[in-house]
Amino acid sequence: MVKYVANAFHALKVCFANEIGDLCAALGADTHEVMRIFLMDRKLNVSQAYLRPGFAFGGSCLPKDLRALLYAARTADVSPQVLSAILPSNEAQIRRGVDRVLETRKRRVGVIGLSFKPGTDDLRESPMVTLVEALIGKGCDVRILDPSVSLARLVGANRRYIEEEIPHIASLMCEDIQQLLDHAEVLVIGSASREAAHALAAIGPEHIVVDLTRGALRPASTP
Repeated sequence: MVKYVANAFHALKVCFANEIGDLCAALGADTHEVMRIFLMDRKLNVSQAYLRPGFAFGGSCLPKDLRALLYAARTADVSPQVLSAILPSNEAQIRRGVDRVLETRKRRVGVIGLSFKPGTDDLRESPMVTLVEALIGKGCDVRILDPSVSLARLVGANRRYIEEEIPHIASLMCEDIQQLLDHAEVLVIGSASREAAHALAAIGPEHIVVDLTRGALRPASTP
C-alpha cells in the first residue's frame, strides 16, 4: 500500500506541475519561476502539512483561491483535469460524512467542532457547517459544541456570517461537553481538539462515535 501511495503521489505531482505549466503558459507567466518560488516553502508546500488523512477542507482561503485559479484557467481556455477534480472530491468527503451519520439510524446528533479547523472562529465555507445543515435537512436533531465559536465573542465578518447565513445553527450550540453528551445518541468528531478528546473520554456505551478525523485523537502507537 505504501508503494502504491508513493507512486500515485508522484504521478499526481507530475500532472499537477504540468497543469500549472499549461496555465502559466496561457497567462504569460514563467512556470519555472512560479514553481521555484512555490518549492521554497518547506513549511507547508514541501512538507508533511496537509497530508494527514481527515475530513474535508474549508475556510476563507483554499476554496476561494482554487475557484479563482479555475476561473483564470477557463478564461484562458485551459482545462486542468486534476485541479478541476479537487472541489468535487472535497464535496464527496462531506457527503460521505453525512452518510456515515445517517447510517446509524439515530436522530439525536452531537457535533464537536464547527469551524473548518480547531482554534479558529471562522465558519466561512466550513465543511462542518455544510455537514450540519445536511443532517438538519435529513431530520436529525443536532447540537454543537465548539468553544471557539461563541456568538457573544464574535465580531466583524464572522459574526455577520452567523447572523445572516446560519442563524439557525447558532441556536444549536451547547455550553459544555456534558450538555452535548446528554443530547446525543451519535457523537460526530469534526476536529482533533481538546474538547473532542474530553468527550471521547466521557462517552458511554449508549453513544455511537463517527470520527471524521480518522482516529487523529488516538494515542500514537509504540514502535
